[in-house]
Amino acid sequence: MIPAAFDYRVPETVEEAIISLADNPGEGKLIAGGHSLLPMMKLRLAQPGVLVDLKLLREQLSRVWLDGDRLRIGALATHAHVASSTIVRQACPLLADTAAEIADIQVRNRGTIGGSIAHADPAADYPATLEALGALVTVQSASGTREEEFDSLLIDAFYTNLGETDLITEVSVPAYLPRTGGSYHKFANKASHFAIVGVASRVRLDAGGRIEHVTVGITGAGPRATRAGRVEDELQGKEPTGENIDAASVHAAEGIDCLSDLHGQADYREHLTRVLTGRAIRDAAARAAA
Repeated sequence: MIPAAFDYRVPETVEEAIISLADNPGEGKLIAGGHSLLPMMKLRLAQPGVLVDLKLLREQLSRVWLDGDRLRIGALATHAHVASSTIVRQACPLLADTAAEIADIQVRNRGTIGGSIAHADPAADYPATLEALGALVTVQSASGTREEEFDSLLIDAFYTNLGETDLITEVSVPAYLPRTGGSYHKFANKASHFAIVGVASRVRLDAGGRIEHVTVGITGAGPRATRAGRVEDELQGKEPTGENIDAASVHAAEGIDCLSDLHGQADYREHLTRVLTGRAIRDAAARAAA
């Protein structure tokens, strides 16, 4: 199908992009990689009056750098860039490993981390890891710049608290401390490679080998990514034994209104969530101990 007619803008600065959105309230849509928006436009599920192409901002907004104890990534950094970046692999290997699991090489070469965050697909890979890492998202708009927690940005499937003139400019995560490991496991749809369920875990061990800090992020199971708080609480201060991890992972799906669709019923997703949580924590703990 052919998209509905639209105006096309190619701003040279972030400020110009925001002005284009402000001048067309409710009509403007930002486009970066385009893998999500363009198919929706072709099906006329999305009919923006103005398409604001960010291609001239790619160099400005694709930088990856260490800022003290935080890793910062420009919103237009592609998945392939995140996956292959030496800085990311040294400072936060979990994020690089997750990016490498996204879709296929064509999507990874065009899709962007900022676009994935803004789209808020409940089956996307990044959200599990961004939840586990406690990511912060920098947003610029007509009213100024703010930084907010990734978790607070999400509301529901394909629904965030981003306003009409909001533009994500970067995402930041804490760099690994000593004795830290991370792992992302997913059960993927074989056609699309989206996560039917995906689980990311970051584990930090103390000098005695006990779990000093653990986080678990889950995607695909419910309408939005979530943290498995009960699992984290159960493991705090304990040894990362198989028995302890299994006992905690039983609680992984608590609080999630698991989805039912042609890819899997709710009880199947609950089972996958528990199994993948155990695997992710085990791998993360083993990497932390290595």
